[in-house]
Amino acid sequence: MARPNRRLARYTPYVDGPDPLAPPVDLAEALDAIGQDVMAGYSPERAMREFLRRGGRDQAGLDELARRVAERRRELTRENNLDGTLQQVKELLDRAVLAERKQLARDVDMDEGDRALRQMQLDNLPSSPAAAVDELNGYDWRSREAREEFDKIKDLLGREVLDQRFAGMKQALENATDADRAALNEMLADLNGLLHSRTNGADTQEQFDDFMAKHGEYFPENPQNLDELLDALAQRAAAAQRMRNSMTQEQRDELDALAQQAFGSSDLMDALGQLDDNLRALRPGEDWGSSERLDGENGLGLGDGTGVFQDLADLDALAEQLAQSYQGSQLDDLDLEKLARQLGSDAVVDARTLQRLEKALNEGTMRRGADGQLALTPKAMRQLGKAVLKTVADTMSGRTGGHEVHRSGAAGEPSGSTRQWTFGDTEPWDVSRTITNALARGSRTIQVDDVEIQETEARTQACVALLVDTSFSMAMEGRWVPMKRTALALHTLVTSRFRGDQLQLIGFGRSASVMQIEELVGLDEKWEKGTNLHHALLLANRHFRKHPNAQPVLLIVTDGEPTSHLESSGEVFFDYPPNPITIALAVRELDGSVRLGARTTFFRLGDDPGLARFVDAMAKRAGGTVVAPETDDLGAAVIDSYLSSRRNGAFGGWGRDEEW
Repeated sequence: MARPNRRLARYTPYVDGPDPLAPPVDLAEALDAIGQDVMAGYSPERAMREFLRRGGRDQAGLDELARRVAERRRELTRENNLDGTLQQVKELLDRAVLAERKQLARDVDMDEGDRALRQMQLDNLPSSPAAAVDELNGYDWRSREAREEFDKIKDLLGREVLDQRFAGMKQALENATDADRAALNEMLADLNGLLHSRTNGADTQEQFDDFMAKHGEYFPENPQNLDELLDALAQRAAAAQRMRNSMTQEQRDELDALAQQAFGSSDLMDALGQLDDNLRALRPGEDWGSSERLDGENGLGLGDGTGVFQDLADLDALAEQLAQSYQGSQLDDLDLEKLARQLGSDAVVDARTLQRLEKALNEGTMRRGADGQLALTPKAMRQLGKAVLKTVADTMSGRTGGHEVHRSGAAGEPSGSTRQWTFGDTEPWDVSRTITNALARGSRTIQVDDVEIQETEARTQACVALLVDTSFSMAMEGRWVPMKRTALALHTLVTSRFRGDQLQLIGFGRSASVMQIEELVGLDEKWEKGTNLHHALLLANRHFRKHPNAQPVLLIVTDGEPTSHLESSGEVFFDYPPNPITIALAVRELDGSVRLGARTTFFRLGDDPGLARFVDAMAKRAGGTVVAPETDDLGAAVIDSYLSSRRNGAFGGWGRDEEW
């Protein structure tokens, strides 16, 4: 019975485009990092670029790839030198002379006069390899081994010179015959003719196809048109020229003299010179003029040295692409083929992941505004807010006994709307919506993601004004980002869980203004002097009056006494130390908040005695409370005060100082 013919499966890396099995990019980590930088004052676009540059926990960034590129470049320049061909010529010449000396010593029947003349000639060879080779060109070698070693010099030089212009030619022409050399001469003539046609604008694709059909074996790059052929040849020729520029004058003179002797006539060298001239004229944008110092121990031949200079050019191009410092730069500009050649497949995987991450961020978390600048999308702001709120909740859970922050209402009436269940929710399921979600998935079983719960509204709505200090001292003392994280956390909690409440964010420095959450999150650090609590309270009271049926809640975050106020003319008055009029106007507006029924909490940042006295007096006057949190606990303190007001129903429970 014949055994079945089983085909063996072989698995190799996926190389044709992005890996279809690659895991999704971690947008959550990216968004958190970007949000941190935005809140620290970076523009969203700069924050995204900084994250792509740094990378994530398990993802190499552009800086790491650039470091690898720089290290690879240092290796090439540190390990190699340009003496390889000359050293090889010297070694072959020394072996030939040594073999000839041995043969002269063995030839006992040789005429002594002839022996003496030959030994004298060998003893007095010039120190220059080129001059020595030239002098020995007409020498009648007695040793067959010596002649073979000497003939290798010309063969080596010819192949090295050609390998400079055509990659791989050194190996292709090893042990070449006269027919091979004739074919090479014909190819060079046809190539120069083709380039001449391009110079005159008379070349055609048919002419190129005919050339490749006849001489395609010399071009392993397999160019599809003349432009691709020109690019490959010009890059190689420019690298050869940069290598020549990097040599000493003595090295150049030696190699030029040796090259003239390599082919026995000047025809081939003339053809190569014409080729270089054509390539310079057709590709003037290549780097033909720079040089590089290579002073390592590994001597490079002309062909290998040219390859190294091509590698250096690749690495320089990659360094520029990875820097992303030019106008309109994007990660799709990365040349992944060059990256694979220079750094290997792991670097390509990292680069492709960064490209996918950039695309996902641009499509899902960023939008370009009318001013042409990138901004966070509302979806991204919600995601960022959830992450900040979760951090605040973790802080509260660890320090104050686990406050509930994901419930949508406190013992209230059904609002008629539903939302997806999250861990900790105790509201009843909306059965019809839950079953509909399962059926929409085509499933007969209910999964956690299908569950929706009935939202409730608190019986009492709140009108909340969060006043945050934006004076220069907040930036100077490192309180800028915690302040913005606090505002974002409260905004996220109110808009996602207590939608019936009316929240207004007010920033106050030298003057005050109502701010949208996107504006506040992206607000640059302000270094202007002035703390205009009067103006901020005036705006808060206006907000309270717009919602007469809601309970006013006033939350004030500050690290300084009032030093500016708004005059009747609309001008801002500033004075330090605080002017009595400024204090009086702030007190007057706070009294207005009290008359409107506002429940007030001051969040005092810092240990300034003057601020402590002022805040304590203001809180006592308003019947409110003072919380003095550490900077990192500011968000938890504000959220806790807000939630406490909701748990108490009537917005009571105020009246004691708290130290966090």
